[in-house]
Amino acid sequence: MPNQTLVVEQLRITDTQGLIDLSASIGWDYDEQDIQTIMSSGTVWGHRNEQGDIISSAAILTYKPGLSTIGMVIVDQRYRGMGLGKAVVQACMDAVDNSDTIMLIATEEGRPLYEGMGYHTVSYVNKLVCSSYNSTLSNRSDYVSEMRTMPLGLEHFPGIRELDQLAIGADRETFLSARWKQAKQGVVVLDNEGNLIGYGFAVQGPKYLVLGPVVAVRQEAASAMIHYLAGDNRGKLLRIDVPEEQPEFIELLRQAGFERETHPPVMIKNAQQLPARNRTLYGIAAQIFG
Repeated sequence: MPNQTLVVEQLRITDTQGLIDLSASIGWDYDEQDIQTIMSSGTVWGHRNEQGDIISSAAILTYKPGLSTIGMVIVDQRYRGMGLGKAVVQACMDAVDNSDTIMLIATEEGRPLYEGMGYHTVSYVNKLVCSSYNSTLSNRSDYVSEMRTMPLGLEHFPGIRELDQLAIGADRETFLSARWKQAKQGVVVLDNEGNLIGYGFAVQGPKYLVLGPVVAVRQEAASAMIHYLAGDNRGKLLRIDVPEEQPEFIELLRQAGFERETHPPVMIKNAQQLPARNRTLYGIAAQIFG
């Protein structure tokens, strides 16, 4: 084990490649666009070794009012057992108001660390992946005829911000703007009176086309958006992370060719439960974003 004093520091956009390399070293697939979205919405902390290489990281994103999320908690395998993971998570926590509800989605490996720092489990998400999408989501009910699915435009942004706030329990304007820039596709659903009733993004990562966030006032609208985004990208590996609170939607996705890969816990600190949500969140953006 290296014998040296390591200090937590705030990382910058110039550290993007170092963070990508650190991520790849443990089999994660953060890319340049991911890092840019994270840094535009929050703060990244980490350690360097004597050569200046980044050997740990953790990011915290803040949403208003009073909700923050932690992710990208990574420690180089050669430096584990030195308390670096705890140190970077603590740096994230120290960067926000101590009254904020802080949430994270834990790996099984990281769960004991978070429990030791006072986090507790409030729910789970289902990481679903698909290598061969079929079209069973295209027509789920007569309600489909009352909807219009179309590409997301600038005129829709105030509406998706409002839908997202009700779904998440916090205002994520900065994050949504950054995620939209990152997205390969954006989609909205309007009802027959022109009211916005759903939105979704598809972001191309190194391995998966990631579907999320997906927010909709009805399950049929969520299904229509998944079909729109997945159907235009046949042959791609697809991924969506669905909250445990949507079991019927999870079953529909299973019928469409998705399979559950992992089932990580949602953990929080400084509160007994997440901010009030209206059960319209069908797919999270990614585990780091909550």
